[in-house]
Amino acid sequence: MQALQALESIAVVENDVINRRRKVYRSRGNPFSLDDEEFRKRYRFSKKTATFIINLVREDLKLSAKGCGTSPELQVLTAIRCWGRREVQEDAGDLHGLSQATTSRICNRVARALARHSSEFIKMPTSLAEEQKLMMEFRQIRNFPSIIGCIDCTHIKIKKHGGDLAQYYINRKGYYSLNVQVTCDASLRIRDIVARWRGSTHDARIFNESVLRERFEAGEFRGRLLGDSGYRLEPYLFTPILNPHNHAEQNYNEAHIATRNVVERCFGVWKQRFQCLLHGMPMKFGNVKTTIVALAVLHNIAIVYKDTNVVEDNCEPSTEELPEQPSNMDSNHRRGRNAAILQAFIARHFDE
Repeated sequence: MQALQALESIAVVENDVINRRRKVYRSRGNPFSLDDEEFRKRYRFSKKTATFIINLVREDLKLSAKGCGTSPELQVLTAIRCWGRREVQEDAGDLHGLSQATTSRICNRVARALARHSSEFIKMPTSLAEEQKLMMEFRQIRNFPSIIGCIDCTHIKIKKHGGDLAQYYINRKGYYSLNVQVTCDASLRIRDIVARWRGSTHDARIFNESVLRERFEAGEFRGRLLGDSGYRLEPYLFTPILNPHNHAEQNYNEAHIATRNVVERCFGVWKQRFQCLLHGMPMKFGNVKTTIVALAVLHNIAIVYKDTNVVEDNCEPSTEELPEQPSNMDSNHRRGRNAAILQAFIARHFDE
């Protein structure tokens, strides 16, 4: 009887072993074995720039003490491929021998690692000499003086957001988004980014409640920003004149438009390099903001390394916001003073 029970137990164990799903080990190739052209096509960067990025976050992505897990090289390249080529995570994972769940975790881990370095790569000028350098670069575009940055917002599409606040994420174009404020310089480098506001938020409100505005109000910078007509005219933020009345004002508007175009080009290059910004962020909402900042870091690394051969096309044209209605604090005296400052500036630099 005992022998019979033992045989039955063995049979049950054998059946469990047969029915149990076997672990499949996928082969993982070496992306750096590709030629330079194919590597750039797949991973959006040259091998030199990719190596710099990998070394930048290596400590945050290092293997366990036993040497288990995915190498930092493969983690970074997998994440960049997911963000850059508009591929679902499972497809990118298949190319690197990773499951969809592992690929998702890798993307989040790499995004957090890159975002930790945002203060190193995303920053406004810190000295008068650096401001003067930016002013000179902007002046070379259309002879517009005293400019250290151009500011605008762009909508980044996100997955449908649930909850009581869902309606506030629907922008004026009718889809769910985050309204992301970017300030860039003449070389298209992102100098400041705010990636936390819902899609229905007006551009002017985002700036008014930003740390960047506080810094300009405190007189931290000597240069100015250029913004579209959706922003409020300030001594440190010049907007176009809606109805120019003379030749000087017309010259000012033409120079303003040509100079401020750099922020539109910045959006174009940024979104073409990382297609998820152009077509929608596929990850969970909790990871979207961190990923946007991480992609800004990668964009700036590409600028620094002059790894910028990305075609500027297929980017949604931006539309200017209508001016925000002035609040009670926005007195006639303040508006009149700001208009007088602008008129004096136009008379000094554009009245030929």
